[in-house]
Amino acid sequence: MKTVPVVRFVIAGVEGDRCPGGCPYTVVYDGACTICSRLVTRLHAWDTKHMFETTPSQAPGVYARFPWIPVEAYRESVQVIGPGGRTWQGAAAIEKIFDVLPRGRLVSWIFRIPLVRPVADWFYRWFARNRYKFGCGEHCQYRPEQLDFKDEAP
Repeated sequence: MKTVPVVRFVIAGVEGDRCPGGCPYTVVYDGACTICSRLVTRLHAWDTKHMFETTPSQAPGVYARFPWIPVEAYRESVQVIGPGGRTWQGAAAIEKIFDVLPRGRLVSWIFRIPLVRPVADWFYRWFARNRYKFGCGEHCQYRPEQLDFKDEAP
């Protein structure tokens, strides 16, 4: 039986499958955020081994594809889903991306320095809460219903 790809990508003006046979990792990001979208474009350039599939959290079928991830988690942070459904989010997702990228290990070792992980987590949560204030454009009109990181007093 012949299979037909459902998702098609256009990369540098050339249509085709980003990962023939499937990518081992999927990055789910906020497609309404221009900064996030620019970073995904960078990720495609750095991902020379085609390890990452990227999809905006607003794409149809994302919630059904990854039902173990709560809907609010998509609004709060980037999600990286790996083999077997293992999931990383926020700063841990960024660290995982660097670990997987061919030259990313030149940067990912920084996360192993004591106290860097808590600082990276704090910075990621701060940036995610304020991402709509940076890189103003059409996305500035979009505001999610709630970004609750459960780390601030009410």
